[in-house]
Amino acid sequence: MMPRTVLSRCARLTQQVPLESALSGKQSVQRGMSSLSVPPPACMLRPLEAPLRYLFGPGPSNVPPRVLAAGGRPIIGHMHSEMFGIMNEIKQGIQYAFQTNNSMTLAMSGSGHTAMECAVFNIVEPGESVLVAVNGIWGERVAEIAERMGAKVHTLAKAPGGHFTNAEIEQALAKHKPVLFFLTHGESSAGLVHPMDGIGDVCRKHNCLLLVDSVASLGAAPLLMDQQKIDILYTGSQKALNAPPGTAPISFNERACQKMFNRKTKPVSYLLDMNYLSNYWGNDGKPDRIYHHTGPVSGFFALRESLAILAETGLENSWRHHTEVAQHLWKGLEDLGLKLFIKDKDLRLPSVTTIAIPEGYNWKELLAYIMKHHQIEFTGGLGPSVGMVLRIGLMGYNCKKTNADKALAALEDGLKQCRKSKA
Repeated sequence: MMPRTVLSRCARLTQQVPLESALSGKQSVQRGMSSLSVPPPACMLRPLEAPLRYLFGPGPSNVPPRVLAAGGRPIIGHMHSEMFGIMNEIKQGIQYAFQTNNSMTLAMSGSGHTAMECAVFNIVEPGESVLVAVNGIWGERVAEIAERMGAKVHTLAKAPGGHFTNAEIEQALAKHKPVLFFLTHGESSAGLVHPMDGIGDVCRKHNCLLLVDSVASLGAAPLLMDQQKIDILYTGSQKALNAPPGTAPISFNERACQKMFNRKTKPVSYLLDMNYLSNYWGNDGKPDRIYHHTGPVSGFFALRESLAILAETGLENSWRHHTEVAQHLWKGLEDLGLKLFIKDKDLRLPSVTTIAIPEGYNWKELLAYIMKHHQIEFTGGLGPSVGMVLRIGLMGYNCKKTNADKALAALEDGLKQCRKSKA
């Protein structure tokens, strides 16, 4: 053991090093950097700047101060017992938000696309048949993901804004005999919320797992995982859940777990392999959690707080509130003489409203004007709906009638100030 006097001297020297380096100024910096060929970029020597914007697009949305504060708490280790406790709380919050008792419930370290790939990669093996409902961009994405990992992909397609009857789905299931059927609940590229009742029963009748994307709809529109017999459900953190982008809740029921954990081949992704993730989240029944990857600690803090807000608000209250604000927005848009893209009110997604592009206007010019003069983000279409719609999103923290009025005033101003053009 080192004598105490030596330890004290070492401590004093350690404290002196940064002070001496600072006092020596440019000379020591030049000596230290004499072998470097790339200088420090000028932008990195300036403070970070980010504008204050009203994010009234399809997501991400503005985050409440309480969630921002949670994400700014001091970091703890991703394998600390306290972190595992927070992860357990996140799991329970997701079970409430999804309305499920599934033990295989967790949050992916990544955006909604991460959960999307996790579901497909773990459930489907190369050569197996997959059926994808395509009525917007998210079906297109899942079809490509399944194709890339070697599945036989079949699509059930409609134009943006179209929805599928249970009879149409059953006919396609009988024809293609897929192991997995994908459907988007909240198709944000078209502003559609898809009816879910009975689809789970149809899938079980044909021995097919039902995978549902609820990134744009969870917390804003009714969805009941267990009651509606959804086998795999996922969402994203950055929309009605009020959290920053970067985490993605997902849940697998027993039917899905049976398929997932009895496959003949390993999933194509190591990072998204549920054999490891189930242990990391304490869902596999084993006493110890083994390191797999470093989860986004600050992101989990923020997600935990956003789920707490949802629990305090009440899921049904959240659904009701989003519908009321959406209806207020819809009326205001119609009063401006605009046409809503989804004609049937019952099929409109409460969190993301789509407007048919006003005739004669250049939609890019209109959106740019509103951003420049009102600091408000609206967006155009996405994927197959590009050039067809404008999209306004009021969800989570942004879901207020005052924000709807702010959006309407900005849009009215844009329509007055932007000249009509051939585009």
